[in-house]
Amino acid sequence: MTLRPDIRDLLHEGTVIPAHPLALDQNRQFDENRQRGLTRYYIASGAGGVAVGVHTTQFEIRDPTINLYETVLRVAADEIAAANLDRPFIKVAGIVGPTQQAIDEATLALKYGYDLGLLSMGGLQGWTEAAILERVRTVAEVIPVFGFYLQPSVGGRIFSYDFWYRFAEIPNIQAIKVASFNRYQTLDVVRAVCHSSRREEIALYTGNDDNIVADLLTAYRFPIDGKTVEKRFVGGLLGHWAVWTQKAVELLAEIKTCLQTDNAGLAELLTRNVEVTDCNAAFFDPAHDFQGCIAGLHEVLRRQGLLEGRWCLNPAEDLSPGQLEEIDRVYAVYPHLNDDAFVRSLPIKNQTVTTT
Repeated sequence: MTLRPDIRDLLHEGTVIPAHPLALDQNRQFDENRQRGLTRYYIASGAGGVAVGVHTTQFEIRDPTINLYETVLRVAADEIAAANLDRPFIKVAGIVGPTQQAIDEATLALKYGYDLGLLSMGGLQGWTEAAILERVRTVAEVIPVFGFYLQPSVGGRIFSYDFWYRFAEIPNIQAIKVASFNRYQTLDVVRAVCHSSRREEIALYTGNDDNIVADLLTAYRFPIDGKTVEKRFVGGLLGHWAVWTQKAVELLAEIKTCLQTDNAGLAELLTRNVEVTDCNAAFFDPAHDFQGCIAGLHEVLRRQGLLEGRWCLNPAEDLSPGQLEEIDRVYAVYPHLNDDAFVRSLPIKNQTVTTT
């Protein structure tokens, strides 16, 4: 399978792709109505796509006793189709596990019309880089691949520059999300893509929640064969953009305008980078090794009335000590970053915006 031209164009133009959370009721059972409402919220916000079945959707959905992976793919695809959009909208399915599991998930994603598979390399700590690359090649024969550099603190691992160079050379790699939360490792990926013969075929997306705006503002330039090669992060595939999404769409548009107008407004955007990172620290809980990251996003969506509560599939997963107060703080000091007023305008059932 290859990408439709309009999807490829949007992917390379750069867009906002939220990582879709999982809506649960107070019994920790799937809340389909609110799940559909979340998808409608992302569409209405102007996002260019959604990523479903990813970390933010909770990996436990694949547990046979829970068995929600196919359900969340189907529900999101249904809502996107029902929206009858007159613009392209990128559907990304999270794909994990050993090779056969990854193939099975890719095949299921195609069944529901997904455009790309966000292929995680997490959980493969005992595999060599060569074995992981062979897995990538096999999956890329089934579905266009969105590569994913996941930070070690949440289950990823560090890969070499040579790994990313060989990764970029694999046909049907269409994009790479860099979520290493590390400048050196980010540089490895971008430099490897720039040296690849497929550099024009691969779109770079930031997943570096600690550096979102700066990633999107930065040009990476390398001298290669007597020429200067440049690549940029053109958009983001982010759990952070699962909340306050309408403002994220505005932010990306502002960044693009800055780059097109000789860096007009650059200083303000660099300040915004710090503000966004401060909010992300409250939502994603790096103070406690990201233990409260999903619950943090759920708390914001709960305040907006998009979720009933912040419940996770794992009963032990909740906000960390002090995290609620941190979310209160960033809500108070950065009111220009939330989209509460926009959410209030949406026709979503049982929607009540609160600030505490």
